[in-house]
Amino acid sequence: MSNARHLGYRDELLADGQVHRRYEDGRSEWRRRGTDRQIHWHDSLGRSGTDEPLGRDLVKRRYADGTAEYGRDLGYGRTVWGGGLVTLNRSSFGGRLGVVVGALGVAGVAAITAAQLPPLALSEVEEEELRQQARQQTSGGGGDGGGSSNGGGDISADGDGSGEHHGDPGSPGSTEDFGDWGDSDDGWDGDDFG
Repeated sequence: MSNARHLGYRDELLADGQVHRRYEDGRSEWRRRGTDRQIHWHDSLGRSGTDEPLGRDLVKRRYADGTAEYGRDLGYGRTVWGGGLVTLNRSSFGGRLGVVVGALGVAGVAAITAAQLPPLALSEVEEEELRQQARQQTSGGGGDGGGSSNGGGDISADGDGSGEHHGDPGSPGSTEDFGDWGDSDDGWDGDDFG
């Protein structure tokens, strides 16, 4: 997929427990963790919605208007969205690792295969199966988990509402996984930014 676009973002934990996500295209998104395994968000363009982990490496971004899109976590803070947008979390890595991840973010765009693209649509039954897998993974339950082994589910957002990857995911569906949702509800950890 040589024509993929990439968009970086940085997350900042705010005193009230929300995360302020700043995209390199100038957009901002405010994210808060819900008790329902979802991230609730609103952005500087007036949009809002939720990001939900599905299975091992998928995330469903649902907009307030009822539309939805899917992203796939590629690891190292990268998420690819159905419209060919790759979001890259630049806030998680520093130093030498940050340079390597930055290079992967750009070079990795050309390495994205059709198998790594997220589905354009899933049935309710398919989504529920993936939710069950995600619950098993976070509760330590068995099962094959499906998906890839890089774990996580980016939660980036796009922002133009065009029907093609709504905007530029660097918003709600960022690039980190949902981490251990069994951890305390008193704040975010490094895995919650995605």
